Amino acid sequence: MTLKEEIQRRRTFAIISHPDAGKTTLTEKLLLFGGAIHVAGAVKSNKIRKTATSDWMEIEKQRGISVATSVMGFEYEDYKINILDTPGHQDFAEDTYRTLTAVDSVIIVVDVAKGVEAQTRKLMEVCRMRKTPVMIFVNKMDREGKDAFDILDELEEELQIAVRPLSCPIDMGERFRGVYNLYHRSLDLYQPSKQMVTESVHLEIASPELEKHIGDGLAKKLRGDVELITEVYPAFNREAYLEGRLAPVFFGSALNNFGVKELLDCFVEIAPSPRPVQSEERIVNPYEEAFSGFVFKIHANMDPNHRSCIAFVKVCSGKFGRNVNYKHVRFNRLMKFSSPTAFMAQKKEVLDEAFAGDIVGLPDNGNFKIGDTLTSGEDLHFKGLPSFSPEMFKYIENADPMKAKQLQKGIEQLMDEGVAQLFTNQFNGRKIIGTVGQLQFEVIQYRLLHEYGAQCRWEPIHLYKACWIESDDTAELDDFKKRKYQFMAHDKDGRDVFLAESNYLLMMAQQDFKHIRFHFNSEF
Repeated sequence: MTLKEEIQRRRTFAIISHPDAGKTTLTEKLLLFGGAIHVAGAVKSNKIRKTATSDWMEIEKQRGISVATSVMGFEYEDYKINILDTPGHQDFAEDTYRTLTAVDSVIIVVDVAKGVEAQTRKLMEVCRMRKTPVMIFVNKMDREGKDAFDILDELEEELQIAVRPLSCPIDMGERFRGVYNLYHRSLDLYQPSKQMVTESVHLEIASPELEKHIGDGLAKKLRGDVELITEVYPAFNREAYLEGRLAPVFFGSALNNFGVKELLDCFVEIAPSPRPVQSEERIVNPYEEAFSGFVFKIHANMDPNHRSCIAFVKVCSGKFGRNVNYKHVRFNRLMKFSSPTAFMAQKKEVLDEAFAGDIVGLPDNGNFKIGDTLTSGEDLHFKGLPSFSPEMFKYIENADPMKAKQLQKGIEQLMDEGVAQLFTNQFNGRKIIGTVGQLQFEVIQYRLLHEYGAQCRWEPIHLYKACWIESDDTAELDDFKKRKYQFMAHDKDGRDVFLAESNYLLMMAQQDFKHIRFHFNSEF
């Protein structure tokens, strides 16, 4: 296969949603169809202690939520599919935002009963900013929920995108009979089963066979609904979808395996293969011969026995090879990797080559930071991987003096993951952790104890915002640092950060020091 053909068969996408809409369940079922796993772990059932493949961290199994993005790759028909299952919980939104920089398209999962929720809206804004193509899966049709047309209106209004249903549901809840697939013109009948796949009958909507399958009343209503869809919604236009202006919508029930195969079959046909990526220097085309890629995520302790970190690299162009020298742009030195890995959540296997669109895991002994670039030799910098100003702050203290080294190492590795941010107060040298949500403090404490054997305790600190500061006027900058000495800190890269106690004090500082620029994310 030529390089171009190899790259064109790649489909790299993220599944995003509000917590509990069924994102991880959908991921499981997609893996089931790809033959990557043979039995789906019921995400909720604690009785049989089977957990979802993509939730492999101990704390995820206990809580039944995803706290880290996981990567899964598998072959389906003639396509190579890479799924990134993201955390839905808003406390881990930063991980999700960064993941969206590494994918070519997105599937949004919406719960039919709850409709569009806050987190879904936020994530959609990120997709809109990047013009990422979006497909929507309306889940849990086997439960009572909103009417199909109400949900379509809500999707248009809340997500501010034109929608086009490619399947039409036949009733819902206990009366749910299946969907009519408008894309492939077939009737998919629903049989509730978590392990079996439903039957599909190829039928024109006008066919008298329809009554045999679903009865007179439902057949009449279905024909009316399909007519309404064709009149009200624009015909499906792939160009509009690829430009991020139109979202195809599917209905189904991920838990009961229904509508998932239809979604996957249509997805591989219409979703984009790897797309050009904007770097600071130029636009990088995926079909270029030369390899380039960037680190969008670092995960500590994928394998607790080896204390190793793994850097997740998105291949942007060309072909990546094992044991080939590549340039680490920030260090300006060559590196080669003897055991790059392909992922199936936590299971890893060594790979010899990867192509644009693939996600490669590289063992990391502290060489990588999020946003680092690897190339065949050219100096490229990919952008769009910011750290945002945290919203919650606490002092982190060592609760076991005998384990100071373990705590130090644990904090360093977890901060490199981008889970939270570390600031060191210049006044008293105390370490402050900043996060987006309360749950992250619990996760950090849990992981420090269970993965590093280090105990920490949190102490309160009252802060409003952390902002990075810079100025061309060095005298004014020095004066500011002297005056605000108690509130100055360094981030983990040694940059100056001002810790404002309140909105009022921040506004006063901005008024008094006209030549200082205050930044609320780390990319400036």
